[in-house]
Amino acid sequence: MSFEQLRYDVDADGIATIAFDMPGRSMNVLSEDSIREYEEAIDKALADDAVVGVVVTSGKDSFMAGADLSMLERQAKDAANLPKEARAQAVFDFTMGLHRMMRKLEAGGKPVASAITGTALGGGLELCLATHYRVAVDNDKAQLGLPECKVGLLPGGGGTQRLTRFLGVMGSAETLLEGKPMSPKKAKAMGLVHEVVAKGEDLAAAKAWVKANAEEGRKVREKRAAGGKAEGSFEQPWDRKGFKIPGGGPYHPSGIQMFLGGNAMIRKNTYGLYEAQKEIMAAVYNGLQMPFDLALKVEARHFTKLMVGDQARNMIRTLFLSKQALEKGARRPEAVPPQPTKVLGMLGAGMMGAGIAYVSALVGIEVVLLDRDADAAARGKGYAEKLLTDRVKKGRMSQADADAVLARIRPTADYADLKDCDLIIEAVFEDPGIKKDVTERTEAAIPEGCIFGSNTSTLPITGLAKNSKRPAQFIGIHFFSPVDKMPLVEIIMGKETGPEALAKALDYVRQIRKTPIVVNDSRGFYTSRVFSTYVREGQIALAEGVTPALIENAGRMTGMPRGPLELTDDVALDLAHKVQKATRAALGEAYQVTPADALIEEMVETHQRFGRKNARGFYEYPEGGKKRLWPDLGTLKAVGPRLPEEEQPSAEDLKQRFLTIQALETARCFEEGVLEDVRDADVGAIFGWGFAPWTGGPLSYIDTVGLQEFVARCEALEKLHGPRFAPTPLLREMAEKGDRFYSRFAPAESDQQAA
Repeated sequence: MSFEQLRYDVDADGIATIAFDMPGRSMNVLSEDSIREYEEAIDKALADDAVVGVVVTSGKDSFMAGADLSMLERQAKDAANLPKEARAQAVFDFTMGLHRMMRKLEAGGKPVASAITGTALGGGLELCLATHYRVAVDNDKAQLGLPECKVGLLPGGGGTQRLTRFLGVMGSAETLLEGKPMSPKKAKAMGLVHEVVAKGEDLAAAKAWVKANAEEGRKVREKRAAGGKAEGSFEQPWDRKGFKIPGGGPYHPSGIQMFLGGNAMIRKNTYGLYEAQKEIMAAVYNGLQMPFDLALKVEARHFTKLMVGDQARNMIRTLFLSKQALEKGARRPEAVPPQPTKVLGMLGAGMMGAGIAYVSALVGIEVVLLDRDADAAARGKGYAEKLLTDRVKKGRMSQADADAVLARIRPTADYADLKDCDLIIEAVFEDPGIKKDVTERTEAAIPEGCIFGSNTSTLPITGLAKNSKRPAQFIGIHFFSPVDKMPLVEIIMGKETGPEALAKALDYVRQIRKTPIVVNDSRGFYTSRVFSTYVREGQIALAEGVTPALIENAGRMTGMPRGPLELTDDVALDLAHKVQKATRAALGEAYQVTPADALIEEMVETHQRFGRKNARGFYEYPEGGKKRLWPDLGTLKAVGPRLPEEEQPSAEDLKQRFLTIQALETARCFEEGVLEDVRDADVGAIFGWGFAPWTGGPLSYIDTVGLQEFVARCEALEKLHGPRFAPTPLLREMAEKGDRFYSRFAPAESDQQAA
């Protein structure tokens, strides 16, 4: 029997080692092939009388990343035309097959240890939990966890049942419900790992434990073969007589408290939007009341329910598959050779420019940080120094490494210092005149082949490129604040931007380990344009007399990170006012005036309320106190009389209004050619402005609602609130044909078709 996905060997002591080592992958995953070979290796080890025990490990620095989500997506695609019951049966059978495989080894009467070489997530950790003894390499960067809830699933390889039987309901809640990973040392402290050893000692430690328990295992197998009952002290706690759930089961006082409080906490934190957390709680509650093998069947049923639903499909596709494809260069021009950035010229050392300089230097790029004078440039470097100091204090970086990063940032006020740059990013004040001056002075100093990127969030790239003598080398590279934390970068193609500029921008974004989307030029591009519809809709509702607290709570209840009024404060009302005026001037009669215009104007010009930046916006931000909605909002001239209680919209009405306006504007961007790829739309929405992750993104949301139903919602809202809700011709056409965005527009080479 030959293996390709793993290595199998038996040493002189009779210990079989099964080492996952998938070719062509930096990390192992549970795929169709690796699962099949693992079961074959298990069968071989159990059938061989010369084998006294087993060690499961990895031939890579990390143990396993978990299940291959592409595999799950392919299986869903293959079953797309089956009735839902048949699809559910296929998922259930596959999941039960995994359970039987792991249970076979776990209850086979031979001691089994796992040598965890590094990170073990999802199915990778579940494989380890199905062994009797766990040894982990001492590495603070390694992560052990079950992150399935983050993509709309639950741990379907026994995780909900084994983890709770190891740690109890309370002890496992954070890992299961939040997907938070733990370090090997923390896992040992919690009782999930038995030993933490130095790198290179893990296999020997695991084998030593197996060898120490080999004789007891032999006796157990002999008794069972003779028809008797026998259990080994090395076996799982739940397979031994007298096992009790740590901290008590569902009907123990602490268990009752956990489930009552846990359900309330899930509702508070997720507004009931995320199905995975509810199914995890149900799987744990039901499973802990049953024998272990029946509990695995219960878990498989809850896992199946999620897998055949829309939410998990959408979240897996956008949060993992599409995101990964974009990060690997799905939108990169194939004909252009790699163009890594060696020296970045960062124009502007404010918070945005300083943040870009920091993330660039962090990955080894030399940065020339330029501002109007030396002091301003030095302050920008100081921002990076502050972030690095914090990393050192938290033990995430050595002082020597931090010093090396800081040394790569060279502050200056002299444009001549840009002479060696191969990429420029401009992040100066959002004024066309200033940007024109900076562009011209920069181009006089940089090499001929240098690419020029603008970080503008509002000004069209095509217009800014007119200031350049090299418009083919001019591109938008739009970051989000704070740069060191926000994962998305929006790359904007001007009308004359060439493929070399696009390739350079994408290669740079990959270097700094962020997620890129590519859009075409328009006012507000994609992210700012669609995000503004959410905050504006909240402002319009306020002007209509809707209670401010209802607006904010309804916004959060859609799954958005904050309410529309608070987000307006975060962005800054004076900036919103400036953009509003500039857009109105640019569009002329085409500009649609809404009650939000007068509201923002009055807040800024009359009351000098600029938002969080001056602690005065739709909210008040008292020093040392909690923020609260400004009590005088109802006195504004732009705000109509407060609607009586019986005329206030329901939270559901507002939720639908907020989600629909964003999804509709995304569809407009697609129809106008601002967006060309469904992946850019959904990934950009979630990672750019926090569009409700449970939907999978605005286009996934439209597909899930259904085009006919979505168009009907738009028409109903148009009658109530005006032409901004009018469905586009493309939406009407797709509704008539029964189309979906992910069946009509998904890239042909991807497996990301709707299940």
